[in-house]
Amino acid sequence: MADWTRTGFLGLNDVGYHALRTLLFRRPAQAWHESIEELLSDWDANPAMQSLCQWSHKRAFPQMPTHVGGVNLPYPMMLAAGFVKGLGFSSEREALAASHETNIIPGWRTMPALVGPVEFGSYTRYPRLGNPGTVIWRHTSTQSTQNRIGLRNPGAVAAAAFLGRHATDLPDTFGINIAVSPGVDDIAQQREEIVESLAAFVGRGVHPSWFTLNVSCPNTEDDPENNQTETLTRELCATAVTYLRENAAQTNGEIPLWVKIGPELAPAQYSVLMRIFHEVGVRAVIATNTLPRTAPIAKHLTAGIGGGDLHHHAVNATRWLMQDKHQHRYNTDVIGCGGVMDGTTYNTFQRQGAQAMQYWSALIYRGPLAAALILNESSDE
Repeated sequence: MADWTRTGFLGLNDVGYHALRTLLFRRPAQAWHESIEELLSDWDANPAMQSLCQWSHKRAFPQMPTHVGGVNLPYPMMLAAGFVKGLGFSSEREALAASHETNIIPGWRTMPALVGPVEFGSYTRYPRLGNPGTVIWRHTSTQSTQNRIGLRNPGAVAAAAFLGRHATDLPDTFGINIAVSPGVDDIAQQREEIVESLAAFVGRGVHPSWFTLNVSCPNTEDDPENNQTETLTRELCATAVTYLRENAAQTNGEIPLWVKIGPELAPAQYSVLMRIFHEVGVRAVIATNTLPRTAPIAKHLTAGIGGGDLHHHAVNATRWLMQDKHQHRYNTDVIGCGGVMDGTTYNTFQRQGAQAMQYWSALIYRGPLAAALILNESSDE
């Protein structure tokens, strides 16, 4: 498609969503999110909607082949984990039963068709109901989002069972994000959970383009740095890389491991993490997860902030990671994540050396074609 045609199509979508957003934002963020999940569940089963999503995607997104973290992307933008993750359950038996009867991962088919590469998850070894009550907020003045969903998900086994039954309909390029269950302090148990989570997907024929190990979970009242110490990070990453290497024949080649880390670490901590990633064989680091801050509903609760308020923290982390990458010639790539809202913020990450970006809040503030709009704007700067 000619650039002027794409630009015109994106312009119409931008104006249309801006007008629609005024109506959408009259409802609380949580009510809006729940409605979207219900809508996506219906669309996943609607062939006409899938065709419309694919048509829109083809007209909106440019071809910008990008190789990062051992993965070939069609363009350097991915929807971050947290949007397509699935429903919460109280037990694995309940989650597995539901996976045979209903769509437990709303958006699994629709979002990749519409926006391209998506990172599913995070998935813990066992299902989680997540935190009760209001857990999602918007801060429109800074184009930020905040949540304390608490890793709500159907668990790795049920998620893998559901996606495995739909393996032939999974997208060509996608990732799966896994995390250790909050509150698990024993290293041996953490390693066991990682292996069992990876095996759940691999054993059911769900072979993503990459796996991401989430070592920063600020939405569960855990210390957001608890899995980012030198010893524990090495243990967890080495466990995941070893499993993926040992099962490379089963997955038609070794699936690369990426790691997602938190903001606001000291430069020396980022330096240690980058060295570990290189030594262990982590192919990419995502900088960063959300920013842990006080939840709007109670001072003793933590909720992670994404979007505009996270941006400069994530950019700083990217800069420090890239400095070490260049200085020591590390093989681990850096992916920016945090407040990628437009061409300017995209290029800010790019100038620091990030080879690709992930986004989430932009989907809320700029609409379903946010990534295409951002890429178009970045080329105009």
